[in-house]
Amino acid sequence: MRALLAMASLAILSQSACAAPLAAAQAEALSHRLQAVVDDPAMPLPGLSVAAIRGGEIVYSRQFGVKRLATATATALPMDADTMFRIASISKFVTSIGAMKLVEQGVLSLDRDVSDYLGYKLRNPHFPDQPITLRMLLTHTSSLRDEGGFKFEPRASLKEVLLPGGRLYGSGAMWSSTHAPGGWFEYVNFNYGLVATVMEAASRERFDRLMRRLVFDPMGLNAGFYLADFAPARIDDVATLYRKREKDGAERWDPQGPWIAQSDDFHIQPPTAPGGLEAYAVGTNGTLFGPQGSLRISTGELAQIMLMLMNEGRHGAKQILKPETVKTMLSRQWTIQEGANGSASGDGGTYHGLYQAWGLGNQHFVDASAFKDGRARGDRLVEGGGFTGVGHLGWAWGLNALFVFDPQTKNGMIYAASGVGADPDTRPGRFSSEARFQERITDALYRGAIKATP
Repeated sequence: MRALLAMASLAILSQSACAAPLAAAQAEALSHRLQAVVDDPAMPLPGLSVAAIRGGEIVYSRQFGVKRLATATATALPMDADTMFRIASISKFVTSIGAMKLVEQGVLSLDRDVSDYLGYKLRNPHFPDQPITLRMLLTHTSSLRDEGGFKFEPRASLKEVLLPGGRLYGSGAMWSSTHAPGGWFEYVNFNYGLVATVMEAASRERFDRLMRRLVFDPMGLNAGFYLADFAPARIDDVATLYRKREKDGAERWDPQGPWIAQSDDFHIQPPTAPGGLEAYAVGTNGTLFGPQGSLRISTGELAQIMLMLMNEGRHGAKQILKPETVKTMLSRQWTIQEGANGSASGDGGTYHGLYQAWGLGNQHFVDASAFKDGRARGDRLVEGGGFTGVGHLGWAWGLNALFVFDPQTKNGMIYAASGVGADPDTRPGRFSSEARFQERITDALYRGAIKATP
């Protein structure tokens, strides 16, 4: 089975433009620089997988470390090209591709009141006259917040969460009381649970299966939002995510202590279906499948998605999205205006100024960099600047990842690190709101693969 998957992976790579890899000396130098990041005692990483695209071709792809650490009952498994990651918020970017496919098909509209799909009137009770649209959900301007939670059990309906008086409404903390839908940006996970619910309600198809039909199967990808569907060999390909921090309770970091599995530790217990899924009503609670952060996918498959978007929606002989759909998806929807539609200085919606601009389900990296209140701020990706693009970041459970590309130059960078050995906030970046180890990875890929002379 593993051999067949490896062959499938090679077949996927062959569908892109014929890759022009780096010269051996260049690749070796870049690998040495990335290995130094993985082995840094100040911030060790259990595993790292990367890919670089230059001029629409994959020029470098490499893995470091392990996808599963050795235990008393299991040997370590090295990171390889088939390794899949619970890719955290990059899931939102991929979810948006599915949503835009439904827009393209006329099943959804970006600017229609989502109440029309859900079957009940959805309003922020503080702003009852303002409809909420798919465009607002995809751009984090819906006025929803994560304070009321963003993932709910199978038997729950989001109607019970979102409407005053509902069984799970509580104090209504999921609604902003100060900013109406459509204007103020605040990065929110719950938006994407609602996006998935709207997709289900409009298509009458379960979100994970819908994404497979619309995106993964047409592209020949092994990726998926529902692990219980994965064959045993594919489960072995999923990286365990680690931190040197307690999983629950006090959340105490111990850089000198052991690695502690945070997610996808499947040598202990294989994934199972959520209880109550058999009675789940499609279109009521898309949060169940983790559209905001639970996609499992490899960096190689992410590279195929990136190439598809670079090629105006085309993957091999198949048109996954129309060129105009890709253009709309990647178009600028929101740009920060300090104090008017977001706050670059606060700890909340824009994370220390990391989020400067947004498209439909994608961050726009505008190369902003500043130093304020004792730390670097901004979305700059490389030291000294020079790279702008669109894409998404992912952080959760120790996973740190980036998916970013410039649609004009067709240059792009992808990485996924399967854990961190110290609190990233104690080692901030020098030129961005990111941690220093994240800056080192993107800077290495940029200088060693994209800017390198062929």
